Amino acid sequence: MERTPSAPAVANGHASPSPSPSPRKRRRSERDDKNDADSPDALLAVQPGQKAPVDTSSAERAVHSLLLALGEDPSRPGLDSTPRRVALMFSELLSGYRVDATALLNGAIFNEAATDAVHIRGIRFSSLCEHHMLTFSGRVHVAYIPDGRVIGLSKVPRIVRMFAQRLQLQERLTRQIAHFLNAVLRPRGVAVIVEGRHLCASIRGVRSTDSTMLTSVMLGDFRTDAALREQLWSLFRTPSGADLF
Repeated sequence: MERTPSAPAVANGHASPSPSPSPRKRRRSERDDKNDADSPDALLAVQPGQKAPVDTSSAERAVHSLLLALGEDPSRPGLDSTPRRVALMFSELLSGYRVDATALLNGAIFNEAATDAVHIRGIRFSSLCEHHMLTFSGRVHVAYIPDGRVIGLSKVPRIVRMFAQRLQLQERLTRQIAHFLNAVLRPRGVAVIVEGRHLCASIRGVRSTDSTMLTSVMLGDFRTDAALREQLWSLFRTPSGADLF
């Protein structure tokens, strides 16, 4: 989140040293920093993927062991190829870690004098919840107000996919997309809204089959201007977007 740092206390014309924060306040500050648009946690989103390719051989052996632990026979027909299939599946579903963000953009940031909001609605995604490694899927809606730069239309779904194809939380996914666009475009404002359905909630535990989770991140003008925010939500409630929520 964006914050304006407070000015240091001044005594006799000199800034007085700030008292050392208590451990509790320090921990709270560190948590706040992780949500700041310019924090290392947020800016990490614009770096190329750092993780090595999935070790499919090790993953295959792990799935084989898991089947044994579940009381199954991994060598029986129907399961004899399952460890390999699952290993390759995870390699695909987690490929977002290995995407080079610079190569993904491929120069598709253009100088443009446009100042009106750009809305991109209904970007389909699927991701893996990091708690149970079950899928959650839904749609991402993006809006930004340019400040001299716009992004190629096809790049926004690619950005969504880059962050979705990881072990994720919906809250983090929403934040990463917003901060990434904010970092590469430096627009007047960015809004990202994500609606998702989670298998971990629909097929186990509470078994809430009809629930939808809605998360949003507003940066810049979308965060500070209540009228602009209301205009955004009103747009998503128009007939053309009636099925968004």
